Amino acid sequence: MTSILLGCIAGFIGWFLMRYLAAGLYTVNQNERAVKTSFGRAERVGTATTRDDPIAASLNAEEKERYDYPQVRVIPPGGPYFKWPWEKVYKVTVATQTMNMAHDPEDPQANYGGTILEAVTKDQLNTGLKGQIRWRVSERNLYAYLFGVKRPIVHVMGYFISVLRERIANFEAPPALKTADEPPSHPGAPTPVIGISINDLRKNLRDINDHMDRECVGSAARYGIALDASLITGIDPPGEVESALAAINTAYNQVSSDISLAQAAADQKIVQSKRAVEIETLKAQAEVQPLVALAEQLGDLKKSGGGALDAYIRNVRLKLFSEAKSVILEVNHE
Repeated sequence: MTSILLGCIAGFIGWFLMRYLAAGLYTVNQNERAVKTSFGRAERVGTATTRDDPIAASLNAEEKERYDYPQVRVIPPGGPYFKWPWEKVYKVTVATQTMNMAHDPEDPQANYGGTILEAVTKDQLNTGLKGQIRWRVSERNLYAYLFGVKRPIVHVMGYFISVLRERIANFEAPPALKTADEPPSHPGAPTPVIGISINDLRKNLRDINDHMDRECVGSAARYGIALDASLITGIDPPGEVESALAAINTAYNQVSSDISLAQAAADQKIVQSKRAVEIETLKAQAEVQPLVALAEQLGDLKKSGGGALDAYIRNVRLKLFSEAKSVILEVNHE
């Protein structure tokens, strides 16, 4: 009887050690972080909160008050670590993940199966957006991701989509800056299509992506998820609008090409006229220069005395007579 009791006690001790001690060992992978709770309460770092953390710098005073989460002790990669039976370990991956921007975590069939996100433009056109977002769990705000928000990715996607749709609905292309050497536009030159914001959206995809990055920088403080980047790759209007846009853009490009050719031909003629004027001016200067020099010489001879000027004229006449084959002289009969 005693041996049976000892065997039961030894078995209970062995079961307890295997169940609560050996099973209490755990490790954390390289791309993971862990948070441990004791009786449901996460281990915290003193009284520190996210309000004073740099990730909350983009939030206003009201948002800092609303999203004030305690800082918890983060267990880094490694191990083995130990936990007691009344403790629980929550592991999360901090690796960067990619998701289609049209994906709805609550309804995978929404947005055409998570492929196209619809948005209305400034001119009331229903357009489809394609792209991706890169996100990761914020190590500095694991409390919000694990305990503060029930489904953080749902909140982040909803916030991202609302900001994107608001940007699409109110987007206006920045005015084009002309360089100092750029010629002024011709009065009859065509202007880009006015009132069709899809053209502006397609030309300014980079500005839209940068705007989304700036607007979503506070998601780590709100929901514990940091949006690394957003990449909108396509804006597709309805088919009938697409064909009309193609026709308008083609006509605009053709007119612009014709006007550019006409302006180039006119500029070439102006340049040729300027060169012709310069050539004729140089010719006239070349013909006038010897006469000016001769006048200066005659003036110098006259200053030296009347006989010098008469001798110069006589020498010139003799030279002309020597080169002439025949000479006709006027005879005075008086």
